[in-house]
Amino acid sequence: MHLLKLRVGAWQFSPGVWPTLATVFFFVLTLGLGNWQTGRAETKRALQERYDMAMREAPIHVGDTPLDRDSVLYRKLEVRGVFDAAHTILLDNRIYKGVAGYHILTPLVINGGPLAILVNRGWVAVGRSREQIPLPPTPRGVVTLEGMAVDPHSRYLELMHTAVQGRVWQNLDFDRYAATTRLQLQPVLLLQMTPLDDGLQRDWPRPDTGVSMHVGYAIQWYSLATTLAVLWLVLNLKRHRDEGD
Repeated sequence: MHLLKLRVGAWQFSPGVWPTLATVFFFVLTLGLGNWQTGRAETKRALQERYDMAMREAPIHVGDTPLDRDSVLYRKLEVRGVFDAAHTILLDNRIYKGVAGYHILTPLVINGGPLAILVNRGWVAVGRSREQIPLPPTPRGVVTLEGMAVDPHSRYLELMHTAVQGRVWQNLDFDRYAATTRLQLQPVLLLQMTPLDDGLQRDWPRPDTGVSMHVGYAIQWYSLATTLAVLWLVLNLKRHRDEGD
């Protein structure tokens, strides 16, 4: 069964019903996926621009009220409080300049109140062996910090929930950390920028929000949609041979 039959000179275009419906379905699907990836790229490009602007703005003061996560993400924050060293954890397998190490995360109790904010204090190299876990000194007393608010949910894949070994975590499971420590945490992770005498490295890179990745995926989906349309045209276009040929 054909949708139509068009003949121009020696060429005839006669697409079938079912092949055409299948082509339309996958064309719309791939085009939609390409548009979705393009939208994601634009959203993340806006986040990068927001980050660059935030670096030039004055920090937002964090007080005793919960923050709105979306409004402070990739913004500079200022907070005053006391570190809770008892709940320090180390994120394993963090690489800095080609050297394996840990990120040191410690909650900061804000102004002696009920709320705390989890602070990524920086990077430290692995010790002589995995059995000797490095524990840099935690500043005592009241400190004032500046840092960048980032998403506390890890982007790394954690294969097993048994990955926690004491203070050492393979990845940050923010909800589990809050439940384990029973702390009331602000909904962001603070990348500390304030220098302190603790021997930690705080060379934070500009966050890669994956714009180029989404653009690449969008190009792939648009290319596939174009290929489907071209194949549909070519496979349904045939040269009509007259009996005398």
